[in-house]
Amino acid sequence: MSKLGDLGARLHRGEVGYDFIGNRKIWYGLSVLITITAIVALAVRGLNMGIEFQGGAVFTTPKTDVTVSQAQEYAEEASGHDAIVQQLGNGSLRIQVGGLDTAQSDQVRAELAKDLNVTEDKIAAELVGPSWGEQIANKAWTGLGVFMILVVIYLAIAFEWRMAVAALIALIHDLTITVGIYSLVGFEVTVGTVIGLLTILGYSLYDTVVVFDSLKESTKDITKQTRFTYSELANRSINGTLVRSINTTVVALLPVAGLLFIGGGVLGAGMLNDISLSLFVGLAAGAYSSIFIATPLVADLKERDPAIKALKKRVLAKRATAKGESADGTDAFADGPEAAVVGPRSGRRGRAQEHRG
Repeated sequence: MSKLGDLGARLHRGEVGYDFIGNRKIWYGLSVLITITAIVALAVRGLNMGIEFQGGAVFTTPKTDVTVSQAQEYAEEASGHDAIVQQLGNGSLRIQVGGLDTAQSDQVRAELAKDLNVTEDKIAAELVGPSWGEQIANKAWTGLGVFMILVVIYLAIAFEWRMAVAALIALIHDLTITVGIYSLVGFEVTVGTVIGLLTILGYSLYDTVVVFDSLKESTKDITKQTRFTYSELANRSINGTLVRSINTTVVALLPVAGLLFIGGGVLGAGMLNDISLSLFVGLAAGAYSSIFIATPLVADLKERDPAIKALKKRVLAKRATAKGESADGTDAFADGPEAAVVGPRSGRRGRAQEHRG
């Protein structure tokens, strides 16, 4: 068995573990800090909305030796507006200029043809109206709202309402961080970005549901025992699924990283940048929130339940009693599972001494 597999088995059996629940205030503070940073970035810098949302024209040139900076200068001089230029993998350029109508688009196309020393028909022009982007945004908001309502209903039925609330908070946390990253790095928000944001919703829930399922199983009839509190079983559930969460997240991130750093960065495919950044950040944030946010929130909410509060008091009282009996030199586990082991051993030792006598 590999070292990672052995670690996973030991985590699952509870032989080793990290106290995620006990240190939850650290994770809450870190998440609040990241979220505030994302909100401030959105308020100060805003989002770099793509041509689909603000309207304008997109020009695609044939393969050219003109640099990105030169093409940007040509486009801005010809249009009088800011331009965004991306170099595509085949050496051609994609030039976006916002706020142009049909007549202005034809004029800019003619000027670009002269500057790039190509015929006008070699430059493909596509005019996009802002109303189309507005429709896409409205549909995206509608889809997001419907998705979250369905998620809350499903989790409340399959698990319980506390887990549904925690999962919803984790989802909002993941989306806020992802959108904040877009604002900080200045990546363009396009239809691909919207697709990526809607896609990460499912990924964000995947690890959360895995941990919740383990937690539901381990806390079945929890009030009938006095060995563990709810928070301790929640912590064991996180540790028991930790290696699985890491493995699935890494496997999912590797191809997305290929799209982002190779497809978008090296090959210069603009659409890959738009969708892959949202997927990359969303996957990482989803794995983080399932471990450090969602499950600790469930434990906090559950510990307010009167039955769970009473259980915690019984568990702590039993441990205090056991610790006191151990200090007095008596058997602290006389009525526990260990008694079945200690008793027979004592009997065998007694019979052996009688035989020797």
